[in-house]
Amino acid sequence: MTHDYTRKRGVVHTEILLPPHAPPSFSDRSTLWNSVELYEKAGNAQLAREIDAALPIELSREEQIRLVREYCSSQFVSRGMCVDFAIHDTDSGNPHCHIMLTMRPLDERGAWAAKSKKEYDLDENGERIRLPSGRYKTHKVDLTGWNDKGNALLWRKAWADISNAYLERAGSRSRIDHRSNAERGIDELPTVHMGVAACQMEKKGIATEKGELNRNIQKANRLIREIRAQIGKLKEWIGDLFKARETAPEQPPQSPGLANLLMKYLSVQREKSRKYSQRWQQQHAADELKTVAKAVGYLSEHGISTLAELDAALSSVSEQADAIRAGMKTAEKRMKELQKLIEYGKNYTEYKPIHDELKKLQNGWTNKRDKYEEAHRAELTLWNAASRYLHANLPKGTKSLPIAEWEQEYADLKTQRDSDYAKLKDTRADVSELQKIRKCVDITLRADQPEQSRAKRHEQER
Repeated sequence: MTHDYTRKRGVVHTEILLPPHAPPSFSDRSTLWNSVELYEKAGNAQLAREIDAALPIELSREEQIRLVREYCSSQFVSRGMCVDFAIHDTDSGNPHCHIMLTMRPLDERGAWAAKSKKEYDLDENGERIRLPSGRYKTHKVDLTGWNDKGNALLWRKAWADISNAYLERAGSRSRIDHRSNAERGIDELPTVHMGVAACQMEKKGIATEKGELNRNIQKANRLIREIRAQIGKLKEWIGDLFKARETAPEQPPQSPGLANLLMKYLSVQREKSRKYSQRWQQQHAADELKTVAKAVGYLSEHGISTLAELDAALSSVSEQADAIRAGMKTAEKRMKELQKLIEYGKNYTEYKPIHDELKKLQNGWTNKRDKYEEAHRAELTLWNAASRYLHANLPKGTKSLPIAEWEQEYADLKTQRDSDYAKLKDTRADVSELQKIRKCVDITLRADQPEQSRAKRHEQER
């Protein structure tokens, strides 16, 4: 089959990198990949490996090209792979590169060599194991190490390291981290990969299920970050107050009463407002009274009377927020799985008749079959992708796809997640109220310090 990509937009640079012993003719893209395909005999042979990487927008085009070139040379060409890379940029803020790698090594003459070899399995006596068929049991040995799954992490880390070196030289403070949120200690759920179709719809202002899920995940992540940051600041503040009281010789290290501090706050504010007009003083006093009344009511309702009890309450609020977010993360993770199952399930069901029709033509006229396959290539590609995904992710023996059940489960989880998000917002409101109490107490304690200093000086003079 011949594919024509001459109308493809956004290809700003292409390049082929070869190991020293590769034939010079492989610098031509068609020659390289036709040679790869002609050498493979098995119908299911893997012809290439593709790696996609987002390019830092902080780098110039020339720097981006040098970055990809250095990365490919150090990670792939140095190990004997032929590299064909292309840089795409449609001015949409998403420059990226596609890196195609050959799967077979080249021998010293520049000819394709074996990727693997078979070795006989041996029993405890070192003898070959004969199978019921009469053949001997064997296993495949990889000769290159290029298919090792551990390479994925190594190549991701190398991309981050080399990119960061370029960013540093360019004077940018941005950095890339190849690790997952969990590996970085970030307790947040990553968003869903949108895909081309969903991205295009979102750009047109059409909301998608994936886009909606991502927005909700981002909102929840922001909310929990805010709650944790505020709780952290409050806990630090309380810790500092405890340390100050322990080291102050003129005060016992007990936890002060919050209600008394709040009432004293009113007196402090009343003194500060004396320089303003009578009308302003009255309005200000009324506003401050409402603030303190609300704060005292909150403390009373939650059984908080001292800083020690406030510290315990903050720990409880923190645990509550974490528990809510943990439930949301579980729901969101399952929703991501269900989105894929529903999407692939619908594609499988919709395009199965086309696949079945192609199967009927397998033993018929080749020309008719090829024409049918070419006319329905997009639908068959979607069906094959759905078939592979469902086969890998559903229990063996699954005969029917419970799409309606998946959709109902998704709707239930969405309701649950929305309810949990409302609880998380209530938690933030609690923390915000505690922040207001902290502000009032802080003002009171700062006002107390000059008085304590004056009393200390007076005692020394006596």
